[in-house]
Amino acid sequence: MTANDPYGRLDDDDYPAYTIGRAADMIGTSPGFLRALDAARLITPLRSEGGHRRYSRYQLRIAVRVRELVDQGTAIEDACRIVALQEQLEQAQALNEQLRTRDHHIPA
Repeated sequence: MTANDPYGRLDDDDYPAYTIGRAADMIGTSPGFLRALDAARLITPLRSEGGHRRYSRYQLRIAVRVRELVDQGTAIEDACRIVALQEQLEQAQALNEQLRTRDHHIPA
């Protein structure tokens, strides 16, 4: 967000814009479900000055993935572990791609 772009954070996936109640409504779950993801250390929301949880869109996408697994009968702890491993795999694949791209641009 800058003086020239006061709404820049609206497109920031990591900006903690949503309260726990609003976040739960948006993804069709309860605040308790989001608290459970925090307790499992899958999602660590930012805290406001008053101590209230604030969630980003990125965090809500992760919560939706967990909720889908839970809705299919997976225990919440197992669903958190699956999603955490999926996130690690995606990050490793992105890093591999960056390294491959970089290596192809190095003169022989």
